[in-house]
Amino acid sequence: MLAKSKAAKFFLVMVFILAICGASFAAEKIIKIGTIFPLTGPAAVSGQNCVAAVETAVEFINNKYDWEGFPLAQQEGILGGYKIVLVKADHQGKPDIAKAEAERLYEQEGVFAIIGCYNSSSSKPASAVAERLKKIFMCGASSSAELTERGFNYFFRTAATDAIESEEFAEYVIHLNEHNNAGLKKLGLIYENSEFGKHAADEAKKVAPKMGVTVVADIPFTVGATNMNSEIQRLKASEADVVFGAALGGDYSLMVRTMKQANWAPKAFINYCTGYQNPAINKELGPDSSYFMGGMGYSPEIAEVYMRAALPAQEIYRKKTGFPLDSDSIQETVCLHILAQAIEKAGELDTEKVVQILRTETFDSPLSLSGKVAFSPGGQNNKAFTVITQLVDQKYKTVFPESYADSEVIFPFPAWDSEIR
Repeated sequence: MLAKSKAAKFFLVMVFILAICGASFAAEKIIKIGTIFPLTGPAAVSGQNCVAAVETAVEFINNKYDWEGFPLAQQEGILGGYKIVLVKADHQGKPDIAKAEAERLYEQEGVFAIIGCYNSSSSKPASAVAERLKKIFMCGASSSAELTERGFNYFFRTAATDAIESEEFAEYVIHLNEHNNAGLKKLGLIYENSEFGKHAADEAKKVAPKMGVTVVADIPFTVGATNMNSEIQRLKASEADVVFGAALGGDYSLMVRTMKQANWAPKAFINYCTGYQNPAINKELGPDSSYFMGGMGYSPEIAEVYMRAALPAQEIYRKKTGFPLDSDSIQETVCLHILAQAIEKAGELDTEKVVQILRTETFDSPLSLSGKVAFSPGGQNNKAFTVITQLVDQKYKTVFPESYADSEVIFPFPAWDSEIR
């Protein structure tokens, strides 16, 4: 009888404990946000950096930091204590996997929104899933201009597009011809055969007449290429004196190494959103990374002068990766920061209310070069812009526009065997 009494008491105690635990879990205030990036494949380094960048935003949104003038940092969580939890997915650089993972995250994991996908070719189908399901899709560094020309209502991109950068590249080529007597007349294009690469090349062709140049080489390559000898030899044979490049991750490294092997470079080489912006890739390339140029919305050097409020967030990111924030991954940090501000302003987890705020409000963004984010119809951040930098000894030197320039450009591109190297 005594044994039965003890068993009954034990049962009641366990029921009580489970009830308390159940109430605790039920009271847990979390917001699930999905991420889809290339964690494996040719762009894995950049994809992993993008995840670390989103994790950086989670850190300063969920916890309290004494960062003056930095929205949400001085409180713990949003909506009175809700904490953000990430649910991560790997699209491997494959659009079909990105689509499937978007469906899984929304329909099975129940995420409120998705941030992704770095590769424009993956962002396109994944965001189409979001539009069909009427769910929010925040896009950082995917730069294909077409993404914000589809008339979508639930898609929002923070970074500048290839169209915006092409206009800036054109202005810079004109500047070089006028102020540096550069004599740039022949444009070569080398780009990955993807949504991103093809649209970057198309935008470059549109601005070629404005620059007064002739496109003499139009060279796509396969993503994840193992050899670029043919492509670089074709560029060399074209006698292009300025090249616009669109090559991500490992493809960018291979392109640079192949140019050196061929002992060839144009007078100027300017990159879109590519491996050029990734400090980890440039560290791997060492001295060979120097003297290339590209459009950037962020670098540690730019932040020291124009974006000092971003430096504490950069330190969180550095502890995760060993590197400072870069121009591409920081856009993913901005995505979550802006989304969290919109949720806070909405006052509840109501997708339509949050979307309405994203469409109509202007947000403070210390992690953006302009300091602001505002979305036009279609979802493009109309405050986004970049500057042109040149990489020298692992440092990004701003060379254009003149109002931001901190260095004189080293021009023309030094020969691979020159003493300057």
